[in-house]
Amino acid sequence: MSKKQPNIILIMSDDLGYEVLGCNGGTTYKTPRLDQLAQNGMRFENAHVMPLCTPTRVSLMTGKYNFRNYIGFGLIRPEETTFGHIFSNSGYNTCISGKWQLYSYNTLDEAPEMRSKGQTIENAGFDEFCVWHAHHTEEKGSRYKDPIIYQNGQYRDDTEGKYGEDVFCDYIIDYIGRKKDDDNPFFVYWPMAATHKPHEPTPDSPEWDDFEPGSNKYRGSRTFDEVEKDQKVDDDPKFYKDMVEYHDKVIGRLVDYLDQENLSEDTLIIYLGDNGSPHDVCSMVHAHNEICGGKGKTNDRGTHVPLICAMPGTIKAGEVNADMIETTDYLPTMFDVASIEAPDNYILDGKSFYPQLTGHNGNPRDWMFFHFEPMNPRIIPGKEDVMDAAIRYARNLDWNLYETGELYDLRSDIDEDLPIYESDDTEEQAKARASLKPIFSQMVP
Repeated sequence: MSKKQPNIILIMSDDLGYEVLGCNGGTTYKTPRLDQLAQNGMRFENAHVMPLCTPTRVSLMTGKYNFRNYIGFGLIRPEETTFGHIFSNSGYNTCISGKWQLYSYNTLDEAPEMRSKGQTIENAGFDEFCVWHAHHTEEKGSRYKDPIIYQNGQYRDDTEGKYGEDVFCDYIIDYIGRKKDDDNPFFVYWPMAATHKPHEPTPDSPEWDDFEPGSNKYRGSRTFDEVEKDQKVDDDPKFYKDMVEYHDKVIGRLVDYLDQENLSEDTLIIYLGDNGSPHDVCSMVHAHNEICGGKGKTNDRGTHVPLICAMPGTIKAGEVNADMIETTDYLPTMFDVASIEAPDNYILDGKSFYPQLTGHNGNPRDWMFFHFEPMNPRIIPGKEDVMDAAIRYARNLDWNLYETGELYDLRSDIDEDLPIYESDDTEEQAKARASLKPIFSQMVP
């Protein structure tokens, strides 16, 4: 192993829940490369994120709960310090390749006050970038076939006939090839476009050759509804399977490159999903358990995601960990891996799980906290005339308590269909409520 600080590669799938991977019991899709990554490292059974992509991404990149710095969907504060800034300032070579979508998400007719808000990719702290959706949302175009890619300050003109994830992976491999012999380690962030809608053919699909992405046909000044309509034209859930399996294949290509270049023992790979699977996708777990996606929901279907960490020689192969992991935990973990100190006065809300990766008990969580601002406000159960713009809840493996008072027994009601109100509490339920309720008063800006 090199004497340099470890390299770190953070990979995040888009719209892929825990139930999808074979290593987690999934049987609908073939995911041999991610299954092998789990066999070679540590798989986590209780990793949870936010129910939608932007809330997860903002928390992941900053190590903070959303009540501190969330400003709206598809945005991150322009002055925000991300892990791109921190790793770059700590001597790491840094690269992002994949989906950005944290600047100017709204079209002219949809929340114009948020137009041109957010953080440009140039200001996100990375030395190099190769991304989709860098600018206004109506200009984003295809992320899959013939992708619209913004690379280091210019739009590429050589992506016709290519597939987005292949472009991102190729760039990462090229980047690592240029940096692997450098005196400084590298940090690579791969926020994948797959497997988000529109569900379209991949290069391995029979329909690939004849397919033309509708999202590229009408780029330009349009309304939000027109942008959304274009994305739905080509969307067919049957291609979700093809996309899952192709994205597994592309991740395997990067892992093979690390092995080929003898970089595996010097490189920590962290793989996770950004939220649950789409609601119109149902997947089998083991032989008889069908799970339909719950993206956007605050129950397990929306937040339970795969988490795999691999680094031969540091992480023991074949380990399975049942500790609770939440989105704020990744940045302190990577700081520990890299022996990096957080900047002065920087707030980190998470707990490092690096000790668990190295075979120690560490300091596992007793609970997880979520501050979630959905795109559409939530109707509070039992109070149908009240809309809740920010959903706040605290949970452990057995119970979930919402700040508005509903308690759910996750052992028998994983989908949270049966709210328990304080007036109806049993002794056990009252004890669970009392253990979780004080968390909310701690979670203030």
